[in-house]
Amino acid sequence: MPHDRLERVQAWGLNSASMAHVYRPSTVERLREVFELAHRTGRQVALRGAGRSYGDAFQNSEQIVLDLSRMNRVLDWDPEEGIIALEPGVTIERLWQYIIEDSWWPSVVPGTMSTTMGGCLGMNIHGKNAWKVGPFGNHVLDFDLMLPSGDTVRVDREGDPQLFRGAIGGFGMLGCITRVRLRTKRVHSGLLRVFPQRVRNFDEMVDSFEENADAMDYMVGWADCFPGRPRSIGRGEMHFAQYLEPGEDPFPAQTLRVENQQLPDTIMGLLPKAIVWKLAAPFVNNIGMRLINTAKYHAQLKPGAGKPYLQSHAAFAFLLDYVPNWHHAYKPGGLIQYQSFVPKEYAADVFAEQVRLSHRFGMYPYLAVTKKHLPDDYLITHAVDGYSMALDYPVTRSNRKRLWKLCHEMDEMVLAAGGRFYLAKDATMLPGTPRRYLPEENLRAFEALKQRCDPGGMLSSNLYRRLFASRGAPEGGRAGMKAASLQHVGRSA
Repeated sequence: MPHDRLERVQAWGLNSASMAHVYRPSTVERLREVFELAHRTGRQVALRGAGRSYGDAFQNSEQIVLDLSRMNRVLDWDPEEGIIALEPGVTIERLWQYIIEDSWWPSVVPGTMSTTMGGCLGMNIHGKNAWKVGPFGNHVLDFDLMLPSGDTVRVDREGDPQLFRGAIGGFGMLGCITRVRLRTKRVHSGLLRVFPQRVRNFDEMVDSFEENADAMDYMVGWADCFPGRPRSIGRGEMHFAQYLEPGEDPFPAQTLRVENQQLPDTIMGLLPKAIVWKLAAPFVNNIGMRLINTAKYHAQLKPGAGKPYLQSHAAFAFLLDYVPNWHHAYKPGGLIQYQSFVPKEYAADVFAEQVRLSHRFGMYPYLAVTKKHLPDDYLITHAVDGYSMALDYPVTRSNRKRLWKLCHEMDEMVLAAGGRFYLAKDATMLPGTPRRYLPEENLRAFEALKQRCDPGGMLSSNLYRRLFASRGAPEGGRAGMKAASLQHVGRSA
């Protein structure tokens, strides 16, 4: 293997890194050559899009990492039907900027516009409208999948439903996406009507989600995880949003222009956002983040704070892009984002117990974001009929071992409640954990697809080897752990 291809590949959360031979093909032919090289040299291949996974999803120690960011062309666009064909390296940013002036918006977007089409499909991302329209895969019409053999197959839900359900969410372990065709969402304005609402705890947050689900198009919650009083655990703010109906926006041609959607480069027209993370770094500690969370919560008590307002699609959707490179404020150890998905009947109690457990460990989540979800039929799925909460924790040399132990204890709590996890965010799960929450028939179907598409096991990654290295649940079984842990949650609540 050529030494000039050897690079340090780091998780977006900055919590791990490994050395790998990195290739950046710009065409299907170059992509096929990398697979041929892997065959000749006996190397394994991991796929990387924008590299926004928090953990080791695209790391591949001493093997090959295939970076697809240069395969970034728009292949076809139908502005009448809202259907677009794209290469895998096209970002969400490139997508929305391409279609918005024709009155369309991506059907599903994550909290950042930096993710790529290949990554969105491979991880089956979700957005603030997950309970209403499902994940990214629900809006994929078909895609081209290059297998490690170099052969390319076109996949859709009707022609090969099993491969469609396996590759979407299959985190790049069945083949490499070379083209994806999507259906987008018609919009009649570049603005959304946003409704903020203050909540006092997780029970109120879940109740508010349920009460507003039918009327709203987007919903998201923020929680302050520093308070320890029972009635204040999960206090925070909800944001609900609706599309504007035809005729409600008197100037849609203006609000739909790309320049009127762009996030500003400065704060108050003075401070460049590119340096904000450096100014924020001194506050990325328990004292600083407690102050910031408290101030954010109490800001909602100001007169007029709860009134509806209009906001652009990009400003509402891409909260993680307001401060470029914000994750650098967590250096040198970085951060993890622990995201769990819990059925609705247990969600408020499990989320509250996760916060209490964090306090007992002396660990405080610096950011907590909640969303509502619905089940889907993909083989490697994180979705439930319930809720998710994503918790940001700083990683340091002194807390790393303790933080991983905290996450493992929270895993047991989530598994006991019938919950699931999201591979794009994971950095801490123990080997075999996905086999404890994914249905056995899904695992058998995925393994059959792996044997069919990649019989030599060329496609792999640090995450794949870490989580799927062993079979079977720990002694005691899933049912016994569920009963014991749910009793624990009930007592704590």
